[in-house]
Amino acid sequence: MTQELLIDMYYSAPELWYGIVMAFTALLAAFFYYWYNYLRLKQKNYFLNRDRERYAETLYASKDGYFAFIYPDQKIDDPRKSMVERCSRRLAVILNLSEGTNSSFEDILKNFYKEDAKKIQKYVNLLREDGVSFEEEFCLKNSAKQLRLSGSRINGIDGNIYCDMIWFRDISTEAQALSELETEKEVWHKQIIRLEDLLNNIPYPVWMRDDKLNLFEFNRKYAEFFDGKSREDILQNGLEIQNINGESISRNLAFVAHSVNRPKKQAVTVIKNGERKVYEATETPFHAEESLDKIYTVGTLVDISELDELKRNLKIHQNAHLEIMGKLGTAFAVFSQEMKLAFYNHAFAQLWGLENSWLEQQPNYSAFMDILREKRMLPEVPDYIAYKNSEQQDFSTIIETKEDMMHLPNGQTIRRVRIPHPMGGLVFAFEDVSDKLATRRAYNSLLAIQRESLENLFDAVIIFGPDGRLNFYNQSYLKLWDADGNLLDKEPSISELVETQRDFFTKVEDWKSLKADIINHLISFTTRTFILNRDDKEQVEVMSRNLSDGSIMVTYKIF
Repeated sequence: MTQELLIDMYYSAPELWYGIVMAFTALLAAFFYYWYNYLRLKQKNYFLNRDRERYAETLYASKDGYFAFIYPDQKIDDPRKSMVERCSRRLAVILNLSEGTNSSFEDILKNFYKEDAKKIQKYVNLLREDGVSFEEEFCLKNSAKQLRLSGSRINGIDGNIYCDMIWFRDISTEAQALSELETEKEVWHKQIIRLEDLLNNIPYPVWMRDDKLNLFEFNRKYAEFFDGKSREDILQNGLEIQNINGESISRNLAFVAHSVNRPKKQAVTVIKNGERKVYEATETPFHAEESLDKIYTVGTLVDISELDELKRNLKIHQNAHLEIMGKLGTAFAVFSQEMKLAFYNHAFAQLWGLENSWLEQQPNYSAFMDILREKRMLPEVPDYIAYKNSEQQDFSTIIETKEDMMHLPNGQTIRRVRIPHPMGGLVFAFEDVSDKLATRRAYNSLLAIQRESLENLFDAVIIFGPDGRLNFYNQSYLKLWDADGNLLDKEPSISELVETQRDFFTKVEDWKSLKADIINHLISFTTRTFILNRDDKEQVEVMSRNLSDGSIMVTYKIF
């Protein structure tokens, strides 16, 4: 029924229905258009909010804190009619603000010293009033932190003032590092000054060359060779100390040292202040800046004029001494550093039975030993080669006088003394001591017989040497005075020995006086015999005699 009614209405007024459909279609299109624009605007707002959040989080993530004075927009009717303060989370953490991000600028100023707070407030006022930027460092009042404050104004492209911002950066670590660097700088500066003082107070010229052998450093003594020339002039013109021929004293030497990477030196003659002097120039290469490819050299110039004079005088004295040695009865010979015979006297040739013609050929020490071995005038050794090598090594090892005995197969005993020669090599002195040794053996044998005789005496005997020390005692003395042999072996003095007899005189009231009397009697040239009364009722007769060598012999007898 309804369907039929609608059909009748359509056919009765089709224009009306066409209008209704068109109006509905237009309304539907408008709806979809505005819905599409709404979705796009919503999407745009979403991304704007996301971007704002990102920028805000980026600021929050900064290691610097900030405090912003945000102004209302002057180009539109901004509902925010007044300035807004905003404190960042990072700043709240840096200053440990109790109010957090709700803190005011007054809360921030409370963390600084009074004078610093006034200064910061003045900076902020200039920033807000005139847009004057600033940057300065301040210390917190209740913390060891040091902050760098930077103030700047932020404007829009249209010239609108957005805000004034004060950035707070914690530079405590950087400040500490800078302080340490400053301290280290001072230390290095002092070290450089000390090194300069060291170089400038070395009493001879010192210089340095680069890997091109160009001079680039020197001390004050070097500059003294160029009167009136400044350091810059010397370096710029490459001025070098010259010898008497007008040539550089060490450039060629530095070239050789640089080439072989070994120190080189040579004696040079220089005219200084109108006086001719002899110097020793040295160039020493080294690896600069820890680089194996960069070799610099350090040069020195040492005045050896006195040494040169001493060498000449020494040579004169040596020749004089050699002339004297040549006329002495003791056999002398000088073998050079190359172990060649440089000098000998007549006694040397006579002792070893060598021909002068052969000696004049300056044979080496090896040939000298070989000919002595052929003549059986060397000590018998199981390994002659090892013995010979050892003798030759002594040329480089002997640094002071060395004495030994050479016992030859023919019964001779040769006393040999070897002395280092000032110019290298060794000085040999040989002396036939066979007769002396025989005499000494006979003397020692006689002395042994005498000691044996004294040991077999019933009387106690002691002998003091010329130095006042005990040299001898027999067993009878040990028994008589109950003495300690170990103590007597230490060679006590007369006073120390008499002190060991004190236990036999305990009844004496004044032992010091008695001891002094005993010593005086023992060393007296007039007293010969005296009696000692001991606590054990024994009476000991003491007899003192002075011997021909200055010794004192004392005998003790009980009667």
